[in-house]
Amino acid sequence: MALTKLTTDLIDGSLGTDWDSTVQTGNFGATAGAGYFVDTTSAAITVTLPSSPTAGDEVSIIDYGANASTNNITITSSDNIEGAADDLTLSTDKVSKTLVYSDATKGWLVATEVGAGAAAAAGPYDIDYLLVAGGGGGGGRRDTGTGGGGAGGLLQSTITSISIGDTLTISVGAGGAGGVDNTSHASPGTDSYISGTSITTITANGGGYGASYLPGGVDKSGGNGGSGGGGSYGDGGGTGTAGPPRQGYDGGSGDTGTGQPAGGGGGAGEAGGNGGNATGGSGGDGITTTIISTSNATSSSVGEVSASSLYFAGGGGGGVYPLGSVTAGTGGLGGGADGTYNAASNNGSPNTGGGAGGNGASPASSANGGTGGSGVCILRMPTASYSGTTTGSPDVYTEGSDTVLVYKTAGTYTT
Repeated sequence: MALTKLTTDLIDGSLGTDWDSTVQTGNFGATAGAGYFVDTTSAAITVTLPSSPTAGDEVSIIDYGANASTNNITITSSDNIEGAADDLTLSTDKVSKTLVYSDATKGWLVATEVGAGAAAAAGPYDIDYLLVAGGGGGGGRRDTGTGGGGAGGLLQSTITSISIGDTLTISVGAGGAGGVDNTSHASPGTDSYISGTSITTITANGGGYGASYLPGGVDKSGGNGGSGGGGSYGDGGGTGTAGPPRQGYDGGSGDTGTGQPAGGGGGAGEAGGNGGNATGGSGGDGITTTIISTSNATSSSVGEVSASSLYFAGGGGGGVYPLGSVTAGTGGLGGGADGTYNAASNNGSPNTGGGAGGNGASPASSANGGTGGSGVCILRMPTASYSGTTTGSPDVYTEGSDTVLVYKTAGTYTT
């Protein structure tokens, strides 16, 4: 028999979706077959999808208040979402999504999507990235100056023509621990990476540790890494990752003269300075980037702004032994910490990949090294292609015609 009458549901185009007329302003549990107007004007909202769903169950969400970029809508479930046990974050104003339950393997899938991210289905697009690993820890020991930590490795380039539907997994490296006075050397920073099924994994190497010159004359050389750590008491600095592509530079050498000044850690833009003339070696400067504006970088507390430029991955300054008139090394631009003597050690700045400062102390004092600064990952893409599908709660900014994502912890972005 021919169909001679359309139902109201079909005329509405929602294929049976029953839209709840109450605007949701707080966390709530969704019901299968329902659609919800979600207003995050006052606060972020978490939507919990139905438990024990069956294939074909649908839930629709729309950003009623057009504030999802400021206060995100998080969709969570006891079942998989897009094949993973992760939440789905809506962070684009005016976005709407309809999710359909498939099976236990893929779980809830995004069936329809409207808003700034809907154009992503049109085809592959380019994503610019800045990836910085954790900075190396600074050396620490009494009786001699110890090396500054090397900056975390820094990579910036473009992922070209990335496939639609690929999930980029982002890991952000922690800074390395400082050396413990006369006991153990410092630790290197942790690697950061971006991986996905359609790209070769991109890895930024953790910064090399600053030398500590432990009893018995061991550990006088700086550690290798993205940028090399500074050396101590006449030995050389560690080696940076020369590439291609280059991630950072070598650490400076230590000196045996007055104050036994140690070398500075290498930075992403230049080598660490050598210790000498009663002065610890300076940390190498990092490099500048325009992948994000200085104002938004400041809002996210990432990088170091100097003279209107944004720097990442500076090396830590070398420490000195407090004998006579001595000066510790200064940290490099991009979060590198200053070296010290007979004082608390300085840590690399968080979310910069900056190396920690080295230390030094008189025999009656202790001297532990500083901790390296954590890394960061920044993605930039055309807003017309931005999907709005993220995990890990990155900071989201609109700059001109582009969307910028700032990851300070692990997360994902689905194209």
